[in-house]
Amino acid sequence: MKKYLLILLLAGCGFHPMFVGQDADVYVPPISGINGIELRNALNAKFGGQRDSNAEYTLTVNLAEPVTQYKALEPTGDASWREVQLRATYTLMRGDEKIASGHEQASESYAFVRYLVAANASYNNAVQNTIKQLSEKISTRVFAETYKYTQPATDQQ
Repeated sequence: MKKYLLILLLAGCGFHPMFVGQDADVYVPPISGINGIELRNALNAKFGGQRDSNAEYTLTVNLAEPVTQYKALEPTGDASWREVQLRATYTLMRGDEKIASGHEQASESYAFVRYLVAANASYNNAVQNTIKQLSEKISTRVFAETYKYTQPATDQQ
């Protein structure tokens, strides 16, 4: 019941979601490395598909190598829990004008086990989840910035 009341209140106030049913005309140049390929694919999926270099916006992303930290140690000194962190810097251009830039980072913890195959699978899964988090953060910022330019200008006299 509370959900419906909230929806009715939002409907009456002129609320309009920013990214409902909209694709952004954003070109994402190739990002170096295997993780860069994954991040670029995730970003292109968020923007409604891959665009060519003639798109209205260009999002350049630099992705740092993953950093791994120990989070928990067993009494023997072996690590049993680790965290992987990824950091990306980005610049959003509209033609020759820089409209946004910044950095985002994301991290994911994973269990580190003695079996090599399981440890690698756990690490790779954590990296994939971290890339998804980065794509969410960066695409949200891009949608917010490009939304300003898609709205018709209102005369305030």
